[in-house]
Amino acid sequence: MEDLTTTLANITLAPYIVKAMALIGVRRRSGSNMFRHQIATMGILLDYKIVDPVLLKASVIHDLFEDANAMPGVSEAEIKAIDEDGPAVYDLVMEVTIRTVDGVREPKSDYLIRVMRDGSPQAKLLKLADRISNIIALGFVHDASFVRKSLRETQDYILPYAEKINVDMFTELSDLVLMREELVKRLNQ
Repeated sequence: MEDLTTTLANITLAPYIVKAMALIGVRRRSGSNMFRHQIATMGILLDYKIVDPVLLKASVIHDLFEDANAMPGVSEAEIKAIDEDGPAVYDLVMEVTIRTVDGVREPKSDYLIRVMRDGSPQAKLLKLADRISNIIALGFVHDASFVRKSLRETQDYILPYAEKINVDMFTELSDLVLMREELVKRLNQ
């Protein structure tokens, strides 16, 4: 535990949290905002005692370029200049960001497969924590079709890879999917 405390004490997160605050006004279907989702994703990594500084910093801003890319201070140069980890944090965030080429957005299935099958170990862990946060938030969503779609994506594109990445996160995600399937049944009644 002391090693964990020492590691965390040496990670400077505040500048990344300030960048993530650009997401405060961005709403989620669960009624919360994207900033809270960023913090929750980091919290999930910490809950699993994952304290890789680059991964934690990236978790705090992982949706920044998808959901607030037009905001002041949201640029490659700004992120890379934050600290010595900035370039690696930026690269990891880009690895878990849905790509847009010539105005065409990468299909969600291609994106998820790209990250889960071909992504770096850090990207895979970040995507698992992100998806755990997303599935938890589905408990506050009353749109059964949206919940079903998210659960199907998780079952088809996340869970087949998750157990080899982190067995404990796989177990939590599997349990959450089962709980949310029960929610869908109740929504349909």
